Amino acid sequence: MHFTMLLFFGFLFTPQPTEVPASIYDFKVAALDGGTIDFSAFKGKKILIVNTASKCGFTPQYEALEALSEKYKGKLVIVGFPANNFFFQEPCSNENIATFCKKNYGVTFPMAAKISVKGGKMAPIYRWLTEKKYNGFEDSRVKWNFQKYLIDENGHLIALFPTATPPDSPEIIAAIEK
Repeated sequence: MHFTMLLFFGFLFTPQPTEVPASIYDFKVAALDGGTIDFSAFKGKKILIVNTASKCGFTPQYEALEALSEKYKGKLVIVGFPANNFFFQEPCSNENIATFCKKNYGVTFPMAAKISVKGGKMAPIYRWLTEKKYNGFEDSRVKWNFQKYLIDENGHLIALFPTATPPDSPEIIAAIEK
């Protein structure tokens, strides 16, 4: 991916990455453990994508996310995306995030390497999630850590749940079981 920086009226401007795949199944992202998360492996399952942070008041949601992952194994895949976009609540390295998640919450679901979920350095997968022209559902913006996007078994974005909606809420359970 090629990035350019422009000087515009005295301000440094870094444009957003332009390469956004048409389908969620076309994404391959770096994993927290150094491997790759290939979304094509999730065809036929629902996918819950969550931006995470280790030092947030909502960090205990990891526990409910792990429980969902276990309860709906084979039907649902949860993918966490650590991001340091909100008050520096994810300052840790990928290695430290992985240790934290495993030690404190027993996280076994796929975790991506740390990314940006907003602004000029927004990861392409989050551009897909937040822009209707890509996701075909709606425009949105990530407002805080632990915002949740649900994708159906056919790769269509079908729901967005705000941070304060717990992973085991009736709304999320109903959308998963639908």
